[in-house]
Amino acid sequence: MTKTERHSASSGWFDGHMHILPVRVYYEDTDFSGVVYHAKYLHFLERGRSEFLRAADIRHQGMLKTAEPLVWVVRRMEIEYLKPARIDDEIEVRTTPNELSGARLRVGQGVWRKSEQLVKADVEACVITFDGKPRRIPDDLRARLGNFLKT
Repeated sequence: MTKTERHSASSGWFDGHMHILPVRVYYEDTDFSGVVYHAKYLHFLERGRSEFLRAADIRHQGMLKTAEPLVWVVRRMEIEYLKPARIDDEIEVRTTPNELSGARLRVGQGVWRKSEQLVKADVEACVITFDGKPRRIPDDLRARLGNFLKT
């Protein structure tokens, strides 16, 4: 990847190892006061992780079509709400992979409005089977993800 590689406006782009997904805050994302409802940030963060994986050429549908279908699940998330986003704000979800081990991928995520960080999250996702058994991240996916880890 180049320093800044753009895909499409809807899927975001990479800036170094960080994936950036632009998001507009809509009325449906806010509470009665026009401030983003706290649970909506989980949606924004999920979109950021999904678009990061897609941009890294890791497709959910592809994982389902293997001999043993696999899925990503969030195992743990630590989130800190720093400042509110409001209706009509243009925000960015920034996703940076930090660690890859066994069945787990740890990513740092943030929601930003220009240079102001609004939300900070540390997320641990893992790969499991449909019956909930953890599985090692397949080697081909591990290789693709490894391209985005800071060395």
